Amino acid sequence: MDSACFNSDRRQGRLSRPVRAVAGPLAAVLVALVLGCSETPQGEGPGHRQQQLALSPGEELQVGRDAYEQILSRARVVKQGPEVDQVKRVSERIATAARIEPLQREINLRLSDYSFEWEYSVLADDRVNAFCLPGGKIGVLTGLLERVKNDDQLAAVIAHEVAHALAHHASERVARERSRHYGMLRELSYNRQQELEADHIGIFLMTFADFDPEEAVRFWEEMQAARRDDFQLPEILSDHPSDARRMERLASWVEPARAAKRAFDEGRIAPRSQVRR
Repeated sequence: MDSACFNSDRRQGRLSRPVRAVAGPLAAVLVALVLGCSETPQGEGPGHRQQQLALSPGEELQVGRDAYEQILSRARVVKQGPEVDQVKRVSERIATAARIEPLQREINLRLSDYSFEWEYSVLADDRVNAFCLPGGKIGVLTGLLERVKNDDQLAAVIAHEVAHALAHHASERVARERSRHYGMLRELSYNRQQELEADHIGIFLMTFADFDPEEAVRFWEEMQAARRDDFQLPEILSDHPSDARRMERLASWVEPARAAKRAFDEGRIAPRSQVRR
């Protein structure tokens, strides 16, 4: 896989976008939990862009644990059944793909000092949403499970959410919040960048987990059609890319992701330990 191919360039409602699950309460929980945490030095993040993080690896894991505990304590958790089986099945494959070292290296994920304690929960809520907290704590709302048509579409959403955790986007947002020197439009631009980055990572992640990346494009086409009559802010005033831009980018990444997976399966991408220096 060529590193160059991975350089990364909602309105709230019943059909809210996946990353916005329990957005208000979750954001408040994260902000409260990170007060007093130390600053992490700046370095290169996904796509080799510069990334300032607010949390150390240990702090990030603890924040995820605490936030997950608080969310589950307030939610109606579905304990068993086909929905739980589906979320566990898909999430485990995504988590396994996240451990593939050549993929981590090409994306330039900073994971060597981080721990992920993967957990999966189904929450009884009719919103079309999901989330993944720092440390690998995944929650999927039943409204989303009613909307996706197959495991591949569910994988598209879960991989996107997991990508946020792998890229330490929550820690990065906290660091930006602390600096408080960004204007509103610049902050929205950063948020859109994170969303496209998670889409990009997610397409590769779901493909390496042997899901069909074309289903990510199909799912967003269906979501766009369901929101066709809804008012949407111009992209410059939104914290998410427009549906049209998102689908265009997702479609453009399908073949590179498939090519990378073929190269990996054929042994043309070696683990770091086998790379000649």
